[in-house]
Amino acid sequence: MGALNFEILKRDEKTRARLGLITTRHGVIETPYFVPVATLGSLRALDSADMEALGMQCSLCNTYHLHLRPGDELVKRMGGLNRFMNFPKPLFSDSGGFQAFSLGFAREHNIGKIGFFPGEKKDEKGRGEKKEPAADISGKNLTKITDDGVEFKSIYDGSPHFFNAEKSMEIQSNLGTDIIMAFDECTSPLSDYDYTRKSMHRTHEWAVRSLRSHDKDQALYGIIQGGYFEDLRQESVKFISSLDFDGIAIGGSLGNCKADMHRILEWVVPILDDRSRHLLGIGDVEDIFECVERGMDTFDCVSPTRNARRGSLFLLPQSGGNMGNKFRINVTAAKFKEDGSPIDPACGCPTCRNYSRAYLRHLSSVGELSYFRLASIHNVHFMLRLMEAIRESIKAGNFLELKKQWLKN
Repeated sequence: MGALNFEILKRDEKTRARLGLITTRHGVIETPYFVPVATLGSLRALDSADMEALGMQCSLCNTYHLHLRPGDELVKRMGGLNRFMNFPKPLFSDSGGFQAFSLGFAREHNIGKIGFFPGEKKDEKGRGEKKEPAADISGKNLTKITDDGVEFKSIYDGSPHFFNAEKSMEIQSNLGTDIIMAFDECTSPLSDYDYTRKSMHRTHEWAVRSLRSHDKDQALYGIIQGGYFEDLRQESVKFISSLDFDGIAIGGSLGNCKADMHRILEWVVPILDDRSRHLLGIGDVEDIFECVERGMDTFDCVSPTRNARRGSLFLLPQSGGNMGNKFRINVTAAKFKEDGSPIDPACGCPTCRNYSRAYLRHLSSVGELSYFRLASIHNVHFMLRLMEAIRESIKAGNFLELKKQWLKN
């Protein structure tokens, strides 16, 4: 085995869903799998013991943020990220290329990977989410993109930094993660055809440079770009697939609505080969089902822990979770002040076994730090058990039945 081995165990007969195993030097990932995000080397509010107790198979960390704090060279001196965070299982890292978007157009135009978020600010001023300090640069474009790379300003102190393919590979090598991403540019839903095409070709050049310079002990995924343009997406598939990547990731703008994202996958997946496939930055329940159905293997998103910190806790269908309420309750609501039931009566996580909605609401309302841990344990447990159920349904041949049960409302 090289840095990564991917084995398809079973294909669903009615969809493109597939059951697989990704084997890395730090262990095995059973797919389909949702990869919780530990941006700075930690799942917010959880330590590595919590992560292992929940049965997490892997996590994803952020190259840009770890480069700034505490510094990738420090992480290397400490023995690599696995040892630094005391997590012995596989780790993904992104390339830092997403920050070309998140610190650029996303800040200027209040826009996400999938269309607009009207009225939703990206400064994360929700409970427990205040950024520091950099108030003077909030909302400004902090990037300059050229064919050689991306100039960034730090969100923490405004200091200048430069990433290109070689620098991204160096940082990720210092982190020592198992699965790394080629350097790319994530375009905006506002980008027109000409800019998206130029950006895609830039990403392709960076992909070649990433392959030349990456640490061969790490598995490298190439990233497909092309925005919401069918010919560009298919051109990108053909180019990235022609290179010697260990896996394939789909990135960039995914259109202006969920249906656009589905169409992009329908353009892309049928012409992919059987390498492992990762969808960057997607994590809602309905998205997981739709994207597994269209042949994706792994996903990453900060949403479970971010939602938890903001009082939004997941609910199973048998407990009232549905498409209308996004499978969530807002535990900070006044109606839960004297509610002695668990967050979800059907959930077996440690939080639901031991604490009530009323207690969680109390902890949140007084700003007690234990709230963030208990809420995050519940939401991460929910996502991991959802993925277990999806894997079992593919194994049993009833994936579409499970999807219907969950998304019927």
